[in-house]
Amino acid sequence: MTSAEVHETGDGIEIRPLTTLDEIRQTEEIQRITWNMDDLEVIPAHLMHALQHNGAVLLGAFHEGKMVGFVFGVLGTQYTPRRKDQVAAARLKMYSVITGVLPAYQKQGVGYRLKLAQRDFASRIGVRLITWTYDPLESVNGRFNIGKLGAICHTYLRDFHGEMGGINAGLPTDRFEVEWWITSNRVQSRTAQQRRPLDLDSLLAGGALLINEATFNHAGLPVPPPNYVNRPSNLMLVEIPTNFQHIKQTDPELARRWRDHTRHLFEELFHSNFVVTDFVFHRDPNGHDRSYYLLTYRDS
Repeated sequence: MTSAEVHETGDGIEIRPLTTLDEIRQTEEIQRITWNMDDLEVIPAHLMHALQHNGAVLLGAFHEGKMVGFVFGVLGTQYTPRRKDQVAAARLKMYSVITGVLPAYQKQGVGYRLKLAQRDFASRIGVRLITWTYDPLESVNGRFNIGKLGAICHTYLRDFHGEMGGINAGLPTDRFEVEWWITSNRVQSRTAQQRRPLDLDSLLAGGALLINEATFNHAGLPVPPPNYVNRPSNLMLVEIPTNFQHIKQTDPELARRWRDHTRHLFEELFHSNFVVTDFVFHRDPNGHDRSYYLLTYRDS
């Protein structure tokens, strides 16, 4: 381990590689606490250790000697079906398998610093692209991955993890597969925090088209429209629920409607050469928190 691999912050958080099996075993408990995983779902320490030994990145966030979060990524290859050659070295990427932070340390920038440390690791070994998946209806993740980190998305994966239990039972596990081009100007400006968050009213005034404005039912939950606006624009706004977890817990049928509605929208937009490039948060005049993805036409 070199000093370049250790990141210290003013609030006492240290981010560094995990170096012993005892440290790696602590990631199992973080998974259980953070996501309520059972033993069959937890990524086992011995597997992480073996993959780390063969080039994977495994970093922990520590506070006063206690591990409070971690990030785990493996080397892989980008799917490029249009390439005549399929040389692995030309398609090398890192796949970020999991990032977890204990609940008591969430919303304090720990996950953000773990991702930046993962970016630095990838940069040192010459990897320019990191990808991962997440539920596109989870606005907190969209705001973080797209808005704050500067990742983009043009790939929609249906039912990626198959059937899951708990509040996810019966809900297809659709996922965005995002691309984080770590040497791009977009990522460098976002991670340097060089711009202000986007403003919904300004986007609409500038010609962005909101294609699926939600209404709110008697329970105060957002409801997707039966149809969506379909006219030419280089900038599209797609609304998603701001608190999808609450909808899953209180109205599973509405959660399924949101999944079906946005699945169709994103698949059609991606097929039409649009790319998710930003995220917008807005509080409307009625006090409702609203969340939107901004999609940009690829050739514009």
